Amino acid sequence: MEELLQLIKNDRRPALGVTEPAAIALACAAARELSDEEPERVELLENSGMYKNAFTCGLPGTTEVGNLYAAALGVLAGRADRGLLALADITPLDVERSRRFVAEGRVTAGVSAVSSDIHILARVYTAHDVCEAEIRGSHTNICRKVKNGAVLWEKEAAAAGAAESLSPITGYTLADFYRCAEETPAAELAFLGESWRMNLELAEAARRAERCVLTKSLLAANGGAFISADLRASARAVTGAAAEGRVLGLDKPAMSITGSGNHGIIATLPLYALQQTAGLPEELLWRGIALSYLVTMYMKEYSGKLSAFCGCGIAAGTGMACGLTLMQGGDLAQVTAALNNMAASLVGMICTGGNHACCMKVLAAVDTAISSSQLALAGSCVSPEHGVGGRTPEETMRNIGRIAVPGMVETERVILDIMQEKDNR
Repeated sequence: MEELLQLIKNDRRPALGVTEPAAIALACAAARELSDEEPERVELLENSGMYKNAFTCGLPGTTEVGNLYAAALGVLAGRADRGLLALADITPLDVERSRRFVAEGRVTAGVSAVSSDIHILARVYTAHDVCEAEIRGSHTNICRKVKNGAVLWEKEAAAAGAAESLSPITGYTLADFYRCAEETPAAELAFLGESWRMNLELAEAARRAERCVLTKSLLAANGGAFISADLRASARAVTGAAAEGRVLGLDKPAMSITGSGNHGIIATLPLYALQQTAGLPEELLWRGIALSYLVTMYMKEYSGKLSAFCGCGIAAGTGMACGLTLMQGGDLAQVTAALNNMAASLVGMICTGGNHACCMKVLAAVDTAISSSQLALAGSCVSPEHGVGGRTPEETMRNIGRIAVPGMVETERVILDIMQEKDNR
């Protein structure tokens, strides 16, 4: 239990905006800091998932989107010491400078490989220097810094690649996750309250933002409030609002899990909606979030960090379904049934990047997870011999991961082609 809680603590972190643009800004800021001269231009190389997720993603504190603006803001105003909050302190002047930088053609972005393995290489040119910072394996894993061809700092190969190897979480079972969530003393889970509170603040910011148009419709459908007596409408409203605020670049962080703010939002806020609508104690919400996080983390180890399928809907959605089931008194067999029901539904939903389209996938995940949980609690379950289900819940989760990698590599290539075609028009 102690190791599982520590794995959650190590993985969970605040992220401002979608984590891919934040990671791009971090890499560019780290490269710029290697020179005392003003940057003149930036070259960016990324794996396909990174490029795709940032393609039309909103940037915090601006109305701009995409790879080029993330790089420009990172190199002109980012702070590498802030990690995924690298753009937290940008000003209107910084935004205007970044617009000119991009308009003058000083930033280029390309794809290094069609892959779900996180990779960013930021190369910053000044009058006399060429500086590089490279990220691999996770959004904040800066593994190499180079100035004028000389390697200034580099992690040993084993250390740099550690983020790409399977996490110790894969040595556990769904039964272990359930027992951890059920039996850990409440005081040791209280830190998880920060997760839903941070994500709820983002939802509240979306409520106030004129450009969050989906949020307004979701609120109207729930009587103008985030929470009503209707679990489904409440979960859709609060979760959809936070997701919309995040992808449109509102200046509020999300508490991410597995490197994704949307995963963190989906894994927590529907559970908060259940706790509020059913009048459950907050301790039960912490337990649900713990199970939701652990299932999400396990599944992402097999699907890849940035694959062609929608990890938000599929991995975090499955974590959500399991957490909802536990919070409503479900035993391990019913939690397993909820997982099997999810495996029979959303698997194969594609990821088209961290953008407004994410919000519709979030709503699909909420709807399906609530239905999967309700069916499981009623004793109804899709038998695991159907579809991609396995003999054990662990095998089912691994099978789902295989759909993404290697199963959807060609899908990733086609999505990327479509985006680049639009970019070249």
